[in-house]
Formats: sequence, structure tokens, C-alpha cells
Amino acid sequence: MSNIAGKAYAMNVITPIRWYMTWLNKLIFWAALQFPRTLKGLMNLSLIHYARWVIVGRHQFPHLDPSQPKENLKYAYMLFFSNFNGSWDQYVDSFTFAIPSGLDMFWKWNLRYPRSVPLSPFHEYIQYNQIETSHYYNAYPLAASNDIKSAKVVKNALIAFNQEYANAAPEIFIKQYYALLRSVQKDLGDMSPSPIVSMAAAEVEKRCAGDAYHAKVARDLLEVIAHKARQSEIAKKKELADG
Repeated sequence: MSNIAGKAYAMNVITPIRWYMTWLNKLIFWAALQFPRTLKGLMNLSLIHYARWVIVGRHQFPHLDPSQPKENLKYAYMLFFSNFNGSWDQYVDSFTFAIPSGLDMFWKWNLRYPRSVPLSPFHEYIQYNQIETSHYYNAYPLAASNDIKSAKVVKNALIAFNQEYANAAPEIFIKQYYALLRSVQKDLGDMSPSPIVSMAAAEVEKRCAGDAYHAKVARDLLEVIAHKARQSEIAKKKELADG
């Protein structure tokens, strides 16, 4: 499927909306931006990369050439775009449970919208109006959104640790190193591979080679830290023996 890249799924949903109600939908979108707490449930869903709603008026579709017939559309259209990790069912269900009233508010004036609850009619509505993605590229196909967040946490922690303790005495270094490991323990999970179906074989090989390089750099860094830790323990034992 072209709408899957590694662990990420691209969803595009296009639904007709009564043209004379688009102003109200745009007002609702504006209010949601001004008061983001109304979308708190959505923002707390870690599987979502992003979600966006756009309204295209019935006279706003591009006219690319004089020979192109002009459309005489009865409805405007609302476009919904989102990237997420996980299955289609998990995503739609999570969306429904997170902001059911918000979904009803956004889609209320869309043609034949059944409401977000119960789930089955809402599933059928999204499936019917979903458009397959022709091309979908993901820069980090093996990384879910939580993997990327964890990587940023570990990177920032390592930079701060290096700046503060690079030249510390061995006993202080090892103590703080173990403290560092404890603080980032939940962010040290390994990324599991998954099929990459929307990238050419050469690009897949190139991406995997890049991932292998970064993994080697991380292993080398950990080996350096472990070596310094062993030196610290040896120095401490020698000090105790001499004492």
C-alpha cells in the first residue's frame, strides 16, 4: 500500500460539506487554534504525528488550462490529513475516544456524517470517503513517534552529561553515569524493524545502511563510557587495597 511507509500510515479523507456552512466550520477551526485545550485529548495521543483539516470552496479548485472544463460543484469539500503509527482501527478508535465531541463539531455539516459514536457507522463513513495516497515518504520508517521523542530525550541527556562530567573524577563519573542510566531507562528501548513498502529497494538499502551507522556510533559511545566506568572501579579497588 502506498499510504504506508515503515511504521507510519498516511490517511486522507475528503468529505463534501454544505457550502453555506463552511464559514461556521472555519470559525470552529479558528476557535480550536485559539483555545488548544479543546484538543487536549487529541494532543495526548502519542501515536499521532499530526492531523490537519482544510476546507476547499466549491469555486476554489485549481483551473490549470483553458481547455479544462470548469466544475459546477454543489458542495465545498473538507480535506482531513493525518500521519500515525499503528493500525487503521486503532487510530480511528483512539480519535473517537479522545475527542468525540470535537469530531462531531468538525464534521457536523458534512454530508451524511453519522456522528463519531457509535463506532461502526463512523468507521464506514471514513472508509467510504478515504482516498489512497499516491506517494508517501517517511524519513525515519523504523521510528514511531515515541521512538523519536525518546531519542531526543537521550541525546539531550548525553550532551548535558558530557558537558558536566567529561573531566570528573572516576568515582564521581561512575556515580553520575549510573544516575543517567536510571533517568533515561524508559527511553532506551530498541526500534524493531517493520516492512518498508513505499520505498524503492535501493532507498531501503541506503536507509538501513544509515541506521546501521548511527547504531554503531551509539555502541561505540557506550563502550567508551563503559571503559571509563571499569577504569573507575579498578582505581577504586586499588585505592582500597593501598589503604
